[in-house]
Amino acid sequence: MTQPSREEAADLEMSVVLHALGDPVRLALVRDMAESGESPCSPEWLQVPRSTLSNHWRILREAGLTRTRRMGKARLMSLRRDALDARFPGLLDAVLADGRR
Repeated sequence: MTQPSREEAADLEMSVVLHALGDPVRLALVRDMAESGESPCSPEWLQVPRSTLSNHWRILREAGLTRTRRMGKARLMSLRRDALDARFPGLLDAVLADGRR
């Protein structure tokens, strides 16, 4: 796996990332992506209105936490783990570990 370029990691801002991770639904989406690798835009396990879910994905995307891959009509989201770890070493591990206590 290659390291993200300096530009890829530099687009992440701590306050924006922490805001995105501060919502329980978005945090659940991030945990799911960390475990499964990719998440469909409408995960079956999450029961929130479609418009609310779209807003959560937008916030995660704009914070720089996710990337989107299109597969036909479907969109699959994945965590930009390498960029996050390069910019804020240990942050994601700490956030994810907190949910396992």
